Amino acid sequence: MKYYILLTLFFLALISCNEQPAAAENTGQNVIYILSDDHRYDFMGFTGKVPFLKTPNMDRMAREGVHLRNAFVTTALCSPSRASILTGKYTHRHGVVDNQSLVPEGTTFFPEYLQEQGYQTGYIGKWHMGEHNNNPRPGFDYWASFKGQGQYWNSVFNVNGMEEVPQDSTYVTHAITNYAKDFLETRDKNKPFFLYLSHKAVHADFQPAPEHDGVYDEAELLYPATMYPPGHERATVTEKEYNYADLPDWVKKQRYSWHGVDYLYHGQMDFDKFFRKYCETLLSLDESIGEILDYLEANDLLQNTTVMYMGDNGFSFGEHGLIDKRQAYEESMRVPLLAMGAAVNQGVKVIEQNVQNIDIGPTVLDIAGVPRPAQFDGQSFLPLLKGNDPETWNDTIYYEYFWERPFPQTPTVHAIRTADFKYIRYHGIWDLNELYNIKNDPQEMNNLIRNPEYKETAKELRTALFEWMRTTEGDRMYLRPDGGGARFDHGYKGTY
Repeated sequence: MKYYILLTLFFLALISCNEQPAAAENTGQNVIYILSDDHRYDFMGFTGKVPFLKTPNMDRMAREGVHLRNAFVTTALCSPSRASILTGKYTHRHGVVDNQSLVPEGTTFFPEYLQEQGYQTGYIGKWHMGEHNNNPRPGFDYWASFKGQGQYWNSVFNVNGMEEVPQDSTYVTHAITNYAKDFLETRDKNKPFFLYLSHKAVHADFQPAPEHDGVYDEAELLYPATMYPPGHERATVTEKEYNYADLPDWVKKQRYSWHGVDYLYHGQMDFDKFFRKYCETLLSLDESIGEILDYLEANDLLQNTTVMYMGDNGFSFGEHGLIDKRQAYEESMRVPLLAMGAAVNQGVKVIEQNVQNIDIGPTVLDIAGVPRPAQFDGQSFLPLLKGNDPETWNDTIYYEYFWERPFPQTPTVHAIRTADFKYIRYHGIWDLNELYNIKNDPQEMNNLIRNPEYKETAKELRTALFEWMRTTEGDRMYLRPDGGGARFDHGYKGTY
């Protein structure tokens, strides 16, 4: 039996274990988990990807803590990803397969286990999992959230059961930060705490805070090598460098669509302005992180608190001619993940192992001394934060995205990624699948799926992918009633 199949079977044996967890021993350590929206993995100052972008507080987290360089989501879409974080489960197991699906009744969120062990918990910001209301959800003692996607200005927050529009700052990033500090100020100081701080930024339509609006108007942009195909008047690569011939047709066609660079949002936005506004909107998010770190430091909490920062999914800015997320390319499924504070070994600066959003719940519980629940698919990366390299660490990750009627340009996607290779399979379309040597081709410029030298590699990865789907019941179809209305038609009036 091949390596990838063995690895898959070993991992699935771990996640399907039905043994009851051992008794919890509350460590008394605090945890703050900060989540952003659509922030891609490399748009941070210290990475150097965007030369003009300044993120001093993210840089501080990487400098004083650790950068988990290879962090991924199981589904690059807001609601499915956020549900995976809170449940520790793959999308096909928790059932929130798109932004309209409701959280199934009886779902347990990992903060509920913290409450059982005496933790005081708080949730601030965007929830956005099917239910378009801002009511408090299970697992949280303090609640401040808005309906659905919310808005950058004048969002109506439900604060512990009472609705209000914050008067001191109606800009959403500032308001979320203020509610977070209110939780930290008013909490029971005799209890350990867990704070889930969930931002709207930097989701489109990007709207920077007033103090940041226009600061990058003159910034020079660097376009990705795959933004234009070989032969295009603006192309910077040759056919030898970019194997455009073996790029799936659906990707080529999406260039001129709602999520393509040649007709971005149906011509409603210029790409350069789009790019700059994203970076400007990111600045207040970075400042929010700084305010939380400053509060912890000023109140002598940092030595007993672990702070994590993560994105709910990535975002493409021209790679293969695409914007947005959903696909299984690196820019879409890969996210920033930083950690600093009590649980982090100061000698660890970069973690190379692959981790996913389903690993957040197990890790937070592990920090708190709460055993991993049997139904979780994820694994705790606390040993990695401590500087250990456990032999049982599973470095293979799985990805899925289910076709949505409101955004029909992107098909159903399944993918498997190891440290070296990524195999992407498309369902329901007559098109090429994809295989990339990620280690040697990080920009995914050469699809190897038709290269005979990699036939066995593709076969092994495909077998492992289907074994994962079979064992976790991921081989079933999710069908939803047709959507409709102006909110979803994107100009295709009458087509669905």
